Amino acid sequence: MRLLIVESPTKSKTLSQYLGDDFEVVSCNGHIRDLPKSKMGIDIDHNFKPQYVVPTKKRKTVTNLKKIAAKAKTVILAVDEDREGEAIAWHLEQILRSVNHKSQKTNSKQIPNSKFQIPNFQRIAFHEITKEAIQNALKNPRDIDMNLVNAQQARRILDRLVGYELSPLLWKKLVKGLSAGRVQSPAVRLIVEREREIKAFKPEEYWSVEVGLRQQKSEEEFTAKLVKIDDKTLKKLDIKNKEQADEIVNNLEKAEYRVSDIRKKQTTKNPFPPYTTSTLQQAASRILNFSAKQTMFIAQQLYETGLISYPRTDSLHLASAFISQAQQFITHEYGTTYAHPHRFKTKSKMAQEAHEAIRPTSASNSPEKMKKNLEKKYLKLYELIWCQAVASQMSPAKIDNTSVDISANNYMLRATGSTIQFDGWYKLYPHKLTDTILPELSTDEKLDLIKINPLQHFTEPPPRYSEARLVKTLEEYGIGRPSTYAPIISTIQKRNYVIKEKGRFKPTEMGMRVNDLLTKHFPNIVDYKFSAKMEDSLDAIAQGEKEHVAVLSNFYKPFKTTLMQKEEQIEKQFKDEKTDKTCPQCNKPLVIKMGRFGKFLACTGFPECRYTKSLEQKKSDQPNDKTGVQCPQCKDGEFIKKRTRKGKFFYGCSRFPKCKNALWYEPTGETCEKCGSLLVKFGKDEKIKCSNKECGR
Repeated sequence: MRLLIVESPTKSKTLSQYLGDDFEVVSCNGHIRDLPKSKMGIDIDHNFKPQYVVPTKKRKTVTNLKKIAAKAKTVILAVDEDREGEAIAWHLEQILRSVNHKSQKTNSKQIPNSKFQIPNFQRIAFHEITKEAIQNALKNPRDIDMNLVNAQQARRILDRLVGYELSPLLWKKLVKGLSAGRVQSPAVRLIVEREREIKAFKPEEYWSVEVGLRQQKSEEEFTAKLVKIDDKTLKKLDIKNKEQADEIVNNLEKAEYRVSDIRKKQTTKNPFPPYTTSTLQQAASRILNFSAKQTMFIAQQLYETGLISYPRTDSLHLASAFISQAQQFITHEYGTTYAHPHRFKTKSKMAQEAHEAIRPTSASNSPEKMKKNLEKKYLKLYELIWCQAVASQMSPAKIDNTSVDISANNYMLRATGSTIQFDGWYKLYPHKLTDTILPELSTDEKLDLIKINPLQHFTEPPPRYSEARLVKTLEEYGIGRPSTYAPIISTIQKRNYVIKEKGRFKPTEMGMRVNDLLTKHFPNIVDYKFSAKMEDSLDAIAQGEKEHVAVLSNFYKPFKTTLMQKEEQIEKQFKDEKTDKTCPQCNKPLVIKMGRFGKFLACTGFPECRYTKSLEQKKSDQPNDKTGVQCPQCKDGEFIKKRTRKGKFFYGCSRFPKCKNALWYEPTGETCEKCGSLLVKFGKDEKIKCSNKECGR
């Protein structure tokens, strides 16, 4: 019997379909060993040797694996092909190999002259879960790549060193229960600095001018924008106020409008490359409003059920077999003019070109074909992946662009238009390309003025980070890697360093305090370049170019020295504030303290008296969160905007807990003509739909 071990039950179920009866496929449910929770678990004096333990919740899994492995001739480690997967494979071999040593000795005493052998361990890896890929992997087993294992161990040890050494300092100087992270802290810094940019921003007024024109011979109308005054190209702050705008409007009303120049040019728009982990997370956030964590969870499920290739990648490479398959599908569905193979080059220096971009395992499995097999959210993400990968192998779109300059005395206006000559890859994205048609104009042609529209604008501050923008920025700075973006974003929210408002990140007071302390006293921890260099060092370990112990030592020694110095220098950041209030339980004075989730009142009689009261105003207490929409269930309450423990907004009845009626989307107060349920706003465009899922309106 051959034992094949994977990470998840879903993956084991899929693989079982492709393997014979001589295989037993079981899952280990991720990592089976980790550093202990109760202590650091790293022997710093002996080359940072980690002390691994089997977590309590994994003991049953490990016991079961040992029993099955004892009966197997070959143990095949078929976990994911990234660093985490390689480390899981190594931990599995370490545990199962030592177990079989023991069973060999025990059994040899009981059965004379018996021959017991330690199972043969094999490591296989595949980029997609298909029958062909599995069979090919089984024919080409390899050894565990210790460079990848060491890179994973180095990352885990670095994170433990920073967290375990720095967190107690935050407890002493700020608030108990805080923690710092090697890659999370720079992410918080990005959000804090953006918030301060927004607060410091001073808007400036500027104006633009649009002119409605009509062609005399055909009476077709179009719009042109003011672009020049006396050969001076207009930029944003050139028209600074209403007085200047009014003067321009007055002059334009008296002007004669003539076509001075016409430029026509055909451009080609090449398709976008297939998704990497980062670009998939950005697109899913922007288009589907999925969090990075949600995107990766669904993508992993699609991979494990054999529908897409491995979703953790920074490569744009596509296998020749898929390109050929895509060409056949495109030719069959759209014709030969739409089929055009493309190969994309990855910009990242450390991208592993042996890996592939995220793609469907079969180009013929169109979203339409998969509708019956996938839940709504899974289908949406699959459609994104399928469209991007297949469109990347289609012909470029051809677009005719027209630019018309119109003279108006000393002013120059410009109108632009475009027509689609060949839609090419836009065949899969019809909503992204539309015609902007101008009338057929000729040089020196006179035009009639219809109206002049002066428009007031104000410069705007940079927006807060959305998930998509934060992932892109982390990637640009080199902070983290494809597999870490989702955990980074999840962790900084869980620690209450940032919250999400209207889909964008805002730092909490605690997040700003922690960031300021680290920026001032531990600049390397939050420094973008330092974080990027550390990621490069981890990549170099994975490539076999650096030794992991040296990387750890180079980081830890100066870090520990700084830590010891700063512990004496940093004063306690929060001191209890006295109040004139007394405890309602014991009448002792109350003081204001700072906790992980903000300020709160606490009794000075602690620990005998444990009275506390939060001073943070709840979102549901704020007047602007009242919707004014009556609850249709109890008829007495109204819907109020609230927040779940995880920070997600919803709308619940004000009479909670007596009435538990709630909606995920904002109610409009109107009812559905079809079923009578409340209508709600959803999405960035605030589209209207029925709150009753069964209605379908």
